[in-house]
Amino acid sequence: MVHQVLYRALVSTKWLAESIRTGKLGPGLRVLDASWYSPGTREARKEYLERHVPGASFFDIEECRDTASPYEMMLPSETGFADYVGRLGISNHTHVVVYDGDHLGSFYAPRVWWMFRVFGHRTVSVLNGGFRNWLKEGHPVTSEPSRPEPAVFKATLDHSLLKTYEQVLENLESKRFQLVDSRSQGRFLGAEPEPDAFGLDSGHIHGSVNMPFMDFLTEDGFEKSPEELRALFQAKKVDLSQPLIATCRKGVTACHVALAAYLCGKPDVAVYDGSWSEWFRRAPPETRVSQGKSGKA
Repeated sequence: MVHQVLYRALVSTKWLAESIRTGKLGPGLRVLDASWYSPGTREARKEYLERHVPGASFFDIEECRDTASPYEMMLPSETGFADYVGRLGISNHTHVVVYDGDHLGSFYAPRVWWMFRVFGHRTVSVLNGGFRNWLKEGHPVTSEPSRPEPAVFKATLDHSLLKTYEQVLENLESKRFQLVDSRSQGRFLGAEPEPDAFGLDSGHIHGSVNMPFMDFLTEDGFEKSPEELRALFQAKKVDLSQPLIATCRKGVTACHVALAAYLCGKPDVAVYDGSWSEWFRRAPPETRVSQGKSGKA
């Protein structure tokens, strides 16, 4: 078996601070603030304008998505993604570092990490510890918006890292893939409601295993060690030597499963982009499991 050399999925705050201090930012290294918060809580773009990592651009996940889709955070087209990141000064030769400002240390950054990878870009990393630890450690911040020189990015969709509704439905019969849901246990079971959701009951896809994404992070907001992550997968009887699909509510925290598996040496976890948001609205009732009012979501 040939072992693939994996690009580093995480960079430290110390490494990034030193890279900025020594003038490495530019066409070869770009930093993205990928923060997003539930409406009525925090304002991601406003916070970015107030303070961010020097040289960072704001990656607006509301803009860089399929806005025509009835589901929540579906991928944009190859052209849509290429044009968007090109405007942020990112080419196919850029090392991209992504962070967000969530109090957990990381929330939306792994989604953007996965988006780059699904569009064929290998040199992308998540800032381990996020903006929370960047601030805590006293690294510099600025309110100055970055104005990178636009670049040309060519996106090529890697279908192996993406799963559709039809493929997940077929998998219920073939069972070729393990299916891991990264939402909280209460939402997975259907015992707690989906936040900020209208017409979307909680519950899960029949046959899926629950691994809440917060379990992959330490209390201080850093990614757990590969040894700790492997133990989490083993405890849930998820075999990292076998094919794996990650799902959640809208394809965001599922990317934490993909990142955790990647850190364990498994780079091929596919994300079901539509996730529960699509499944609940399209799938046969018997494939939706819930402890809620009717037993089926």
